[in-house]
Amino acid sequence: MRIGAIEAGGTKFVCGIGNEQGIIEDRISFPTGQPDRTLEQVIAYFEYKEVDNIGIGTFGPIDIDPSSPSYGYVTTTPKPGWANYPFLAKLKQAFDVPFGWDTDVNAAALGEAVWGAAKGLDSCVYYTIGTGIGVGVFVEGKLVHGLVHPEGGHILTRHHPEDRFAGTCPYHGDCLEGMASGPAIEKRWNLKGSDIPADHLAWAMQAFYMGQAVAAAILMLSPKKIILGGGVMHQKQLFPLIRAEVRNNLNGYVSAKAVLDSIDDYIVPPSLGDNAGLCGALALGLQAMEGRIS
Repeated sequence: MRIGAIEAGGTKFVCGIGNEQGIIEDRISFPTGQPDRTLEQVIAYFEYKEVDNIGIGTFGPIDIDPSSPSYGYVTTTPKPGWANYPFLAKLKQAFDVPFGWDTDVNAAALGEAVWGAAKGLDSCVYYTIGTGIGVGVFVEGKLVHGLVHPEGGHILTRHHPEDRFAGTCPYHGDCLEGMASGPAIEKRWNLKGSDIPADHLAWAMQAFYMGQAVAAAILMLSPKKIILGGGVMHQKQLFPLIRAEVRNNLNGYVSAKAVLDSIDDYIVPPSLGDNAGLCGALALGLQAMEGRIS
């Protein structure tokens, strides 16, 4: 089986071909531009690939309700040109194959559940911390949708005592994304994250915000694995700092060995690395082929 996969990010698109074992056989990436031009590039890539299905994990928010007139649309994104754009319909016009459709972070959570750090578990939460912050939720063996889909990057958060930064989110200002995304770090410190020393206050502050979010996810969803991915998490010094903040926030209330004794194996980077989203799109395509997604 040849599965097409699309990881549609706010900064770049990654397209690939893979199989039902989650092995990526070919891939291409290009910057995310205006939607029509970007999808022209997507269609050109898949045009002669003879795929059996295509899975799409995309930045959002998106409409994932198949009964909705705007199913398959990107909805209230602040990304110029993409708001209320019929993403899925454009691809269905080009390819007569089953499509899987979900958020990029839900796709990454699914990929990690099928082939990665959460393999064999029936629940996990996946955070991507990069240009934005997104949360994918996999609970009791399936992705969580509901009213729309998880938007945990926009939860409210307490300010670090030394932080006077107003936040960058155009909707909420100082929500989690507004305080802890890659652009928020850069704007606060006037430095790219890659140029900030590992012992800088920036990372303790980052861990303070992510520690709140992860603790809230544990309390609300009780996942069996927390996976932290995205460009910001390439700063490996963040993992021990975030784990310490999570323990501090929970303060012994969650009496689980994973938190109390084995937190290094509980809050982890993606086993699939930067392929988590693309592998997740493969998994969405595979599910579509099996008839579980229309």
